[in-house]
Amino acid sequence: METFRDVETAAYCPRKLYYRRRDPEAYDPPSDVAAVRELAFRYDELLTDDDALARAPVALTPTQYRSRLGRSRATFDDWDALADPDEREVHLAGQDCRGVAHKVLDDPPRPSLVFTGDPPTNGVWEPQTVRLVAAAKALAWERERPVETAIAEYPAHGVVREVPLTTRRKAAYRAALRTARAIDGPPSRVGNDAKCSPCDYREECGVQTRSLRSML
Repeated sequence: METFRDVETAAYCPRKLYYRRRDPEAYDPPSDVAAVRELAFRYDELLTDDDALARAPVALTPTQYRSRLGRSRATFDDWDALADPDEREVHLAGQDCRGVAHKVLDDPPRPSLVFTGDPPTNGVWEPQTVRLVAAAKALAWERERPVETAIAEYPAHGVVREVPLTTRRKAAYRAALRTARAIDGPPSRVGNDAKCSPCDYREECGVQTRSLRSML
């Protein structure tokens, strides 16, 4: 059974998934990842405690952060349940995928996943969409109830976004699932792509990345 992270990585770069599966340390998150994820359980504290916010690993100034987090609180329909969820770090196993939902909300049932990077201007990045759909489908399988939305949190930026499970997003998930299942050797390289530069496996992969200056 594939993991939520595997299908997310398959949507981002199948070759990266191939190398990650061969890396025994690939699933040990860095300590700074845990510190940022913890922010998703401290929203109310960060909105009221100046000292706590000053020490927190947020990506904005305190004023910017509180402004953005305040907008998230004002627009999210069940803020109290999100800020202090009854179910945390929930292991889910669906028909096709398994993994951890950082939070699970009820009425209606929705998984929430916490992402430690930067959010796009609108919506969520497509690989993260795939992971959200995987979590929603696994939750629906376990609860035997329809799950129509998932939640993406970017706590270092104070951003919370509800993500409907549209037909297009479900199709992207199915494509990533097929890709993850089919990998039995290194997929084709992707050359000169911006996504290669931050990849931990770029040296093993052998992809040649060039700067804009070198290409000019």
